[in-house]
Amino acid sequence: MNTLQWVAVVYIAVLILAANLPWITRRILFVLPPRGKEKGAAWRVLEWALLYGLMLGLGMGLERYLTGTLHPQGGGFYAITLMLFAVFAFPGFVYQYDLRRHLMRRTPGEGAAGG
Repeated sequence: MNTLQWVAVVYIAVLILAANLPWITRRILFVLPPRGKEKGAAWRVLEWALLYGLMLGLGMGLERYLTGTLHPQGGGFYAITLMLFAVFAFPGFVYQYDLRRHLMRRTPGEGAAGG
């Protein structure tokens, strides 16, 4: 693989990590502890949207650095990248709102079949 391909692979890995961070971390904006036991869904969506913007900016910066120019994009490009970022966030979302509760309910002596 050449350098450009490695940059693309690393960038996609960073995108996947960033898309899942709001659902994995418990701190508000990754710094402040929540007032209650958990941070709310609104905070998680806000963090996710902020990370989408940050990752979009990082991608534009990489494009400018690697190619020397920014190619003009239409609204369809941003809609597609937003939906792709949502797909990348799916594992963290499922962990936060479904899988974690099932794992916490399980007692330590239960087998893998749960019964």
